[in-house]
Order: sequence, then C-alpha cells, then structure tokens
Amino acid sequence: MSENKPKFQVKSRIWITAENGTYLGEGRIALLKEIELQGSISKAAKEMGMSYKKAWRLVDSMNGIGSDVLVKRTIGGKGGGGTQLSDAGRKAIELFTKLRDDNHKFLDKKMAQIDFPG
Repeated sequence: MSENKPKFQVKSRIWITAENGTYLGEGRIALLKEIELQGSISKAAKEMGMSYKKAWRLVDSMNGIGSDVLVKRTIGGKGGGGTQLSDAGRKAIELFTKLRDDNHKFLDKKMAQIDFPG
C-alpha cells in the first residue's frame, strides 16, 4: 500500500430554485456581475461568449421568478439606454456568494474530518 495517499476534495455547485424554475446558479450570478460591469445585457453576453438571446432569456427568467426585479433596463435618455442591477440584484449576488463560500468551507471541514479511503 502506498504512503502517498491522494488528497481528495469535494466539489459542489449550488442552484437556488423555485417551483417555476431555476432562480440563481453560478452562471446566472456571473451574468449579473457582468451586467453590472458592462451596463448592458448585450455587452455582458458578448464578454461571456453567450448569445444575447440566451442572456436575455436568463435575465427575464430571474426577473420573473423572484418577487423583486434583479435587472432593470433604462430606455434612451442622454447617454442612451442601458441595463443596471437593482438593489435586489446586488443583494442576490452577495447572498449567493456567501452561501456558496460557506458551503465550500463546510464541505472542506467535513472532508478533513473523514478518513476517506483511497
């Protein structure tokens, strides 16, 4: 038997769902962050290598599932239209990130307590 026992890790991903579909996940959070940076769904989609249609569908889904709109569109005006996150959108990123990080810490701690065969 080898003394070089491998170090195992648990990998996990979180999705927050409702009866009517997926609300948040890693990809949706990445899209929200990119929208915040770019000020535009189309620019965010392009930056992520995603079609505008898919990005819009994800935004529409998130906005339709929760009780608060996460992404707000602005029409026209001096600088033209754009897109921005609502306070609820920023809070969703913050809470999802904390939940994900806490989950990873918990799993790392549990894995360290287990003498996993291997």
